[in-house]
Amino acid sequence: MLFQKIAVFSETGELLSDCDIRVENGTISEISKTPLAPKEGETCYNGAGKLLAPAFFNAHAHAPMTLLRGWGENLVLQDWLNTRIFPFEARLTEQDIYLGTQLAIAEMVRGGAVSSTEMYFGGESMAHAATEAGVKMNLSVAVTCFDDRSLYDQARFQEQLKLGKEWHNAANGRFRVDLGMHAEYTSNPRIVKEMAEYAKESGLRMQVHLSETKRETDECVERHGKTPARYFYDLGLFDVPTTAAHCVWVTPDDMDLLKEKDVTVASCPASNMKLASGFCNVPLLLEKGVRVALGTDGAASNNSLNMMADMKLLALAAKGAFSDPCVVSPQQAFYAATRAGALSQGREESGVIRVGAAADLQVIRMDTPWWVPGHNAAADLVYAAQSSDVCLTMCDGEILYQDGVYTTLDIERISYEARRAAQRIAKEISA
Repeated sequence: MLFQKIAVFSETGELLSDCDIRVENGTISEISKTPLAPKEGETCYNGAGKLLAPAFFNAHAHAPMTLLRGWGENLVLQDWLNTRIFPFEARLTEQDIYLGTQLAIAEMVRGGAVSSTEMYFGGESMAHAATEAGVKMNLSVAVTCFDDRSLYDQARFQEQLKLGKEWHNAANGRFRVDLGMHAEYTSNPRIVKEMAEYAKESGLRMQVHLSETKRETDECVERHGKTPARYFYDLGLFDVPTTAAHCVWVTPDDMDLLKEKDVTVASCPASNMKLASGFCNVPLLLEKGVRVALGTDGAASNNSLNMMADMKLLALAAKGAFSDPCVVSPQQAFYAATRAGALSQGREESGVIRVGAAADLQVIRMDTPWWVPGHNAAADLVYAAQSSDVCLTMCDGEILYQDGVYTTLDIERISYEARRAAQRIAKEISA
């Protein structure tokens, strides 16, 4: 495919207009400021008035929770989990999880995202949904433990092992299996240590919720005499590439530990604000050199999977929370939503536009009223652009969405069946 006369940001952040960019065999093969001659049979795309950008990589999501959108409102995290979320999730079938994942993928693809980092159960259903849709996904089955049994006696870990054996690097590497430790408050030291040892043996990446709330952090200090970050650090969980979601209440010393172990923080500003968990200190994390990626969290706590909206919040929340208009620039916010998320998944070839990079791309309209007059394209992209501006989403060179049309998803069927599944569970709970 040849994108003609399209705008693109250079790696230094300069907006380059009227570029020609060729995609071949799933990668970017040519970038030119002068017109490229179309090859025989090549599809040409008129990029006038449009921006070609790296696709979004959602660094923390729970895709099946689209079925819980609007189900638990105006509650703090622990009440939200125990009174609304857990009872609903206990009734999810494999088909429900498949439908919820398809619905989430449709929403993310429509908004320019081609990949997500997922922590859930029913992993095989999610794997089918992701591979059929043609997206990328790093999926972990979150291990929780409330007894003193070995890790290998935990049902979720057995599901994790089966998923890894059957699905890791499926669909030409688009689908990858990570390990998942839910959180400190749903674990014990034995389980964490065994998980850390298995991670080093297997070479798999790690996902974990970390210091999402003040209560979580304070109770961990009461139980173990240390913060959640120090708890996991001491038990070896961070000895493999790790994505730590939230990190709202990490201390400066915790940040140093994350930097030392090259842990990626998946900041989820919309979810953290909605559940009144607080504000992740993204400015200090960046100052300390910690990689910060962007996640939406699940649709039950956001209530959308809109990376464009969360990218704006990432910058604005930091400015407001820490009383400094200079922190978290548009370039840093966009990097978090794209390249940092790709790197957190171990996808070195993604999240950037350069020759040889994976063609994980989105096309964004720049001819809408909110892009005018165009003084600062980077600021317009982060502060003014809307997800509806995305008119094409491509993963590994394959178009997944273009101008209202999904190429791999039957959105009418998915929406109908997902609505029925959610209504069924709601009725079961209220009966």
